[in-house]
Amino acid sequence: MMKRRKIRFGIVGMGHIGKRHLEMIRCNNDAEIVACCDLLPLEELELYIPGIPFYRNYDEMLINHTEMDVVNVCVPNGLHANMSINALNMGYHVVCEKPMALSKSEAERMLYKSLEVSRHIFVVKQNRYSPPAIWLKEIMNQECLGQIYMVQLSCFWNRDEQYYQPNSWRGRQKEDGGTLFTQFSHFIDIVYWLFGDIKNVKGIFKDFKHAKLTDFEDSGVVSFEFVNGGIGCLNYSTAVYKRNLESSIIIIGEKGTIKVAGQYMNEVVYCDIENYVMPELKPSNPPIDYGAYKGSAQNHHYVIANVVDKIQNNGVIATNALEGLKVVDIIERIYQLRDLTEIKQKKEWVRNYKLNGVNQKDI
Repeated sequence: MMKRRKIRFGIVGMGHIGKRHLEMIRCNNDAEIVACCDLLPLEELELYIPGIPFYRNYDEMLINHTEMDVVNVCVPNGLHANMSINALNMGYHVVCEKPMALSKSEAERMLYKSLEVSRHIFVVKQNRYSPPAIWLKEIMNQECLGQIYMVQLSCFWNRDEQYYQPNSWRGRQKEDGGTLFTQFSHFIDIVYWLFGDIKNVKGIFKDFKHAKLTDFEDSGVVSFEFVNGGIGCLNYSTAVYKRNLESSIIIIGEKGTIKVAGQYMNEVVYCDIENYVMPELKPSNPPIDYGAYKGSAQNHHYVIANVVDKIQNNGVIATNALEGLKVVDIIERIYQLRDLTEIKQKKEWVRNYKLNGVNQKDI
């Protein structure tokens, strides 16, 4: 039997997540890293990659390494779309970190390009690989809960000055996109994966703690209906004191109730379902440790394994481009409410000043 050749990866963006991708590729016996790229020099990145070509120009990496099968895009959110399309145009498959893009139109361009050039886009949604998430998907597929009445998603994390540092892309609207895009899109992905699309969205958004750190809200309360039936709400904040509190989901259905919680939705803390015995799940992987703060579970090795399986064995993509697009679409619709609220507040502010005899040009 002929030995299958290794799948060859290149990485653009060698920050925390890019280094994580590098580590996971190195740990996969069916994968190898052939090139890396970042604007910063190796010394500033504190990156040691002897024998691996390193570029500070993305186009040069794409042109010089036609042996690559896949390009992993691990750059700031606002660059995901264009850098992914550049790689697709050169004939490479793409692994795109979350979020897939910052607008539905950008995500559509990526999807159309992938279809045009017959290349795959793998969107990183690592929470799908956690044992509680896999179990929840089985529960929903088997319709164990019957009709879904209500779903509550809560994401309460700490992100402070150590995270939103000066001169960083984090916290900037154009590059970051907002709290839901950067911090919690993978949890919104779980809700979409389990229950489908949403409608009739309403929301309240506040910037309690990060007014001097970011261009957008740090907290929000969002309510909606599911297209497939039932109601839901999302409560989120990055203004939690000192450390992450939890990420949790409560599902109330006709035949049972479930709560999955923990810092990154890693523990089943309540399960009461008609004629059902809760199985023993595998332990979840620990969160990614960034030093001053914690991220989601360390599941990137499953992402790399899925890419290898798809290319070598024509397996199933765990999170395809259409699903990535839908998550972007949901967040964009939520943020349209936020932006409309800001416009209304601005108009009200201007109106009040006019009533007090102040011209708009003086504001």
